[in-house]
Amino acid sequence: MSTTAEHTEQQSRLPKPEQFDSELIAISTAMAKSLRNDKIPRATVAMVQLRAGQIVGSSYHTVHKTGLLRKAGATEDCIAAVAAWRDAPYFTDAERVALELVEAVLTANPTGERVPDELFAKASAHYDVEAMWTLVMAIGQICYFIPVGLIARPITGRPIGKNYSD
Repeated sequence: MSTTAEHTEQQSRLPKPEQFDSELIAISTAMAKSLRNDKIPRATVAMVQLRAGQIVGSSYHTVHKTGLLRKAGATEDCIAAVAAWRDAPYFTDAERVALELVEAVLTANPTGERVPDELFAKASAHYDVEAMWTLVMAIGQICYFIPVGLIARPITGRPIGKNYSD
């Protein structure tokens, strides 16, 4: 179990990225803006991104997205059950298909196509075209940041902008 002293001693592997690539902030801002279009609930975005963080084993993304899901009004039981969403009673059908979709994207399918037509049809039954693109962008955004969490390893639990060692 981590103590506060251990937590404050954690170091990122790389320094703040914006000092090396000025476009990074512009890209990050544009991605975030595209998700604030109210086409899908913010809780769904956070839930999908939390599940992605869990799948790839990123403590940074898991902690960060848990906080966002909490801010979006999710209950503690719902947050705790994201990893076991298939048999948990806390999710709507639309949330379930969004979670199934992110799992399909991030999990190899030994039989072929990761997102088969049946899954796309199931998602399309809950999300119109604009909402579907927002869901695609939510998955795309977390996939963009997964290497950051795993390679640069920002400091878990610190706010964005204060999560890198000097």
